[in-house]
Amino acid sequence: MRKMARGPRYVVKFRRRREGKTNYRKRLALLKSGKPRFVFRRTLTKIIGQVITYEEKGDKTLVAVTSEELKKFGWKAGLKNTPASYLTGLLLGLKAKEKGINEGVFDLGLYSPTRGNRAFAFLKGLVDAGIKIPHSEERFPSEDRIKGVHISNFEKKKDYDFSQYRIELKELPKHFEEIKEKIINSFKG
Repeated sequence: MRKMARGPRYVVKFRRRREGKTNYRKRLALLKSGKPRFVFRRTLTKIIGQVITYEEKGDKTLVAVTSEELKKFGWKAGLKNTPASYLTGLLLGLKAKEKGINEGVFDLGLYSPTRGNRAFAFLKGLVDAGIKIPHSEERFPSEDRIKGVHISNFEKKKDYDFSQYRIELKELPKHFEEIKEKIINSFKG
């Protein structure tokens, strides 16, 4: 049985802190910059990217993108892998620039900042879109990984199920480049 703290000095922690959903020290450090936060979130089925600013009444979302929007450009592969994460970051960055947002800080949330993971592929997409965000180049995944070469190499292994992909895995790097060009060209005009 869990003991409850008692006494006049005991202060109950914020609900989101108790639930392990928010690290308020990290959040305060990000808010002190005064810049918009480029937020990366991952679910079981997709990647979510948002540009959020702080206001006294609550945070305000200025731009939001999910990896499901890649389907509009003809994306036929998975929605939560490294190439999809990069393309979602690129799309968010281009939409943010369209609204006049040119710089910000990267909000990773509670995710571990492991070098080369999907979050840093997302950040690479933002940087390639022209958003100024403090970063370290060594954190980014390799170009082959961003293009999906590591996924296309899985085709040789028969024990994995890639039935959700509507494209041959060996074609993924080429398909990635086509979709990247479509996204960039859609914002040129």
